[in-house]
Amino acid sequence: QVQLVESGGGLVQAGDSLRLSCVASGGTFREYTVAWFRQAPGKEREFVAGFKRYNSNPIYEDSIKGRFTSARDNAKNTLYLQMNSLKPEDTASYYCAADRTIISSSLRDHRHWDYWGRGTQVTVAS
Repeated sequence: QVQLVESGGGLVQAGDSLRLSCVASGGTFREYTVAWFRQAPGKEREFVAGFKRYNSNPIYEDSIKGRFTSARDNAKNTLYLQMNSLKPEDTASYYCAADRTIISSSLRDHRHWDYWGRGTQVTVAS
């Protein structure tokens, strides 16, 4: 069973950047499909970016393309999310997720993921 711990959140101004990290332990990282989700107050958890297992090509949600980039480092068991040109609407708790058996068609649906971190808060002031 994999454990996930996110870090890097904080309070920033609009236009600033942040880099989030998610460190995994307890499993073979490359064997997992991994992803970033975010959840704003009163809203459903939404997919941000992810990588299929054994794959280094990121998948992005359309709304963040061009501003956010993600990377996975299997040697360090770490998933990253670089967020640039942050907007107030990016304010949310950001969560790391992992799963060994999730299928492609379910990647964007938070209900299908097995393992979650506790999240890190990102607040963007206008």
